[in-house]
Amino acid sequence: MDVFLIVVGVLCIIPMLKLLPHFGIGKYWALLAIVPIGTVGLLWWMALRLQELERR
Repeated sequence: MDVFLIVVGVLCIIPMLKLLPHFGIGKYWALLAIVPIGTVGLLWWMALRLQELERR
């Protein structure tokens, strides 16, 4: 089970490397996706940034 979570986390890093710079977040923060809660945190952070961009 733990190996599965790590594999899913690693597979999330690749799209995050491409998406995070568009939201003004450093691309190396994508390494946080290795930890399962890190992926959720990055998605939340991206959602906040998207809301800020929509307000402008």
